[in-house]
Amino acid sequence: MRMIRSGKFADKKILLIDKEIKNKNDRTWCFWETQPGFFEDIVYKKWDRISFLSEDFSDTMNISPYQYKMIRGIDFYNYCFDEIKKSPGIEILNGNLSAGYSHKEGVTIKIDDKTHHLDSATVFNSIANLENKLTEEIKLLQHFKGWVVESAKPFFDPGIASIMDFRVHQEHGTTFAYILPFSETKALVEYTLFSKALLEPQQYDVELKKYMAEILKLDNYTVSGTEFGVIPMTNRKFEFQNNGVFNIGTAGGQTKASSGYTFQFIQKQSKQIADCLANGDSLFTIFDHPKRFRFYDNTLLHILYNKKLQGKKIFTSLFKKNKPQAVLRFLDNETSLNDELKIISSLPTWPFLKAAFKQI
Repeated sequence: MRMIRSGKFADKKILLIDKEIKNKNDRTWCFWETQPGFFEDIVYKKWDRISFLSEDFSDTMNISPYQYKMIRGIDFYNYCFDEIKKSPGIEILNGNLSAGYSHKEGVTIKIDDKTHHLDSATVFNSIANLENKLTEEIKLLQHFKGWVVESAKPFFDPGIASIMDFRVHQEHGTTFAYILPFSETKALVEYTLFSKALLEPQQYDVELKKYMAEILKLDNYTVSGTEFGVIPMTNRKFEFQNNGVFNIGTAGGQTKASSGYTFQFIQKQSKQIADCLANGDSLFTIFDHPKRFRFYDNTLLHILYNKKLQGKKIFTSLFKKNKPQAVLRFLDNETSLNDELKIISSLPTWPFLKAAFKQI
């Protein structure tokens, strides 16, 4: 999309490969911005206020100048592919990619047992291979199931996004719910966990029903849509370039290891790549995130993975003792070292010190 908008690639051939045609509302992206973003036209809903809920601390916070935004998968796909189809130089190929490698003569890929040779191609890969666990590697999964709920009577506050509700049990690890209300009677209610393994499929529905009945006290409702997802949370170092292929998205290290947030990091990287290509600059001039943020992420991952401290306590301290704008900047890797010291000092000292020394 950024390459198309630049107007500098009309003479180029672009091959876009995806496993399947994107025509279902299979996911939701949430993020925060202070200004209208690149995909502002398809933002489905945005909120100026967020709430955090736990037994120890609950509050509704104004996050200005930020807005918490949501984009639905189907709106994203339709918006992008409508524009892509207007570009004659772009070909879309759907199928299973079974092999792909770069060599002196170009690139060879294999899709559904058919081999394709591409000459002088620059290759971008977004398929993250996490199968082989490396020594000392931490690997948690952020997994979630969401219901689009419609209540019989007005129940939700459409002006407030509840981004973390820790009033659910913590038996399986760090667990919270969140509520993104679209109106007084309709909302996306999501049940989220950070753990080493997935739950049994039916267990997500059991927990969602329990949350609706016992915590929200909402019984009269229907479920009009569902979504399910898994995001890797790992201290593995993902390389931007490997064997002549440039890795993007999660495969290129754009998923924040400690929170799973990905969408905005992908936007920043995509802009850098498109700008480099348009200006004829080397892609090797693109900078990675400052190393200190990887250190912070790995420290928190170590604590969660080894159950040194409940994630519930960590996030409660984070929101209780800091302004929400400072927390959002920190989660975006956009804080200064001075900001970070203030945030770190608000967290339980001894568990973090021990985990930090372990990382060093």
